[in-house]
Amino acid sequence: MAKRDKKHARRRGRQPRLNPRRKLSNAKLPQRSQLAYDRALHVLASMRRDPKLSLTHAAKLEGVKRETVKKYFSSTLKESHGKFRVTKSDRYAATLYIPDAHGNSVAVNTTSSKDREALGRYLRDLGRYLRGDRDALAKWHGKRVAGVELVTAGRTIVAIEPALSEFSLYRAFNSGSE
Repeated sequence: MAKRDKKHARRRGRQPRLNPRRKLSNAKLPQRSQLAYDRALHVLASMRRDPKLSLTHAAKLEGVKRETVKKYFSSTLKESHGKFRVTKSDRYAATLYIPDAHGNSVAVNTTSSKDREALGRYLRDLGRYLRGDRDALAKWHGKRVAGVELVTAGRTIVAIEPALSEFSLYRAFNSGSE
């Protein structure tokens, strides 16, 4: 938007319009906006898990305004019969964290909802493995998600188990930021 248009929009008491073709990168946002972006991603995930869940209710459950979800993910929301529904998948970027062979957090830059779902399923199965289900990680052996190889060796997982107790998919537990 041209400089003149921004001034004109401010003078009239409204915000300048965002270019709908511009992709918002989570890394370029301020920390407060990054947190809102992450919560809005959770809203999309909740709506995919439960198709009967409305945008308003899902946003309320995640502690974010529905306008925020619409701001960041308008192309993922489709209006049908007066209600917003979420598409089956999306191509939005997000940074998730998984453990490496030493128990450290590794940032994985995902570029789709399919990658985010796969990492979530992997961590769920990792938890099942740690609770005694020795076959939980069999389907992940030798697999890569978003270019990162997943840890599936039993001895390695047992060795890093203490570090996994405070592990979080969305935030690095030893990064010092929250």
